[in-house]
Amino acid sequence: MTTVRHLLVGLFLAVSALPTPVSAQSLPPDGEAATTRLDASPRHGEWITYDAGDGDEVQAWVSYPERSDGAPVVVVIRDIRAMSDWARSVGDQLASDGFIAVTSDLLSGKGPNGGGTESLDPEDVGRAMRELDRAEVDRRLQAAAAYETSLPAATDKVGSVWFCWGGSTSFNFAVDLDGLDAAVVYYGTSPDTETLARTQAPVLGHYGGVDNRVNATIPDAQAEMERPGKRYDVNIYDGAGHGFLKGQTRMEGANMAASEQAWPKTIAFFRELLDG
Repeated sequence: MTTVRHLLVGLFLAVSALPTPVSAQSLPPDGEAATTRLDASPRHGEWITYDAGDGDEVQAWVSYPERSDGAPVVVVIRDIRAMSDWARSVGDQLASDGFIAVTSDLLSGKGPNGGGTESLDPEDVGRAMRELDRAEVDRRLQAAAAYETSLPAATDKVGSVWFCWGGSTSFNFAVDLDGLDAAVVYYGTSPDTETLARTQAPVLGHYGGVDNRVNATIPDAQAEMERPGKRYDVNIYDGAGHGFLKGQTRMEGANMAASEQAWPKTIAFFRELLDG
């Protein structure tokens, strides 16, 4: 009887030690499911327009968590496709995880008749994003953070996250923004190494294992961050490609495996540094 009991205890401990499966509902959706997820979300989201200084007004989508205390703010910086339902769905998932998420349309005022992303032909969006001035981007993102942290429902803690073009912008934001508390980079190239000593916030990086164009910029960034003792946590996921969180069904399961590891690490990182 004792032997059976020991075997059962051992089996229980072994099962308990296995990784907890990640529910699809605890990840942002892939690109194909974003609109459906947004339409079904129980959380409050709204379009706002905020003052970015110099007479500049920026449109943004804000997603709010359901919690009784103040929530930290996460600035969501999109990929080269600019404002999209997928961008907003990432903000909605961050709200589900307890954060106020603000997703700015950085093409506000750049389209015909002063419009934003929605006013541009899809084939022109990428070009318009590439032409954005870094100083203007930083000013608009800092204004987004200032607007959101001024809300009664918010704390003064701010993080940033995004992907590809936005991933490198998030890293740049960690360099440029005083008061940023955490930055998460998804498969974005690293900034110029001479700027990294000025990094204001700890950085968490997620990269696909077959994305060498981006990954080739990691070692120099790691070396430069280590010199002044800056935190830069690097995760490279075997077999995953560029854009794995948005393209979860691709790369024969590797993108999904990467997503199931990367998103919980992202939330844990933000909770440690913003909500602890």
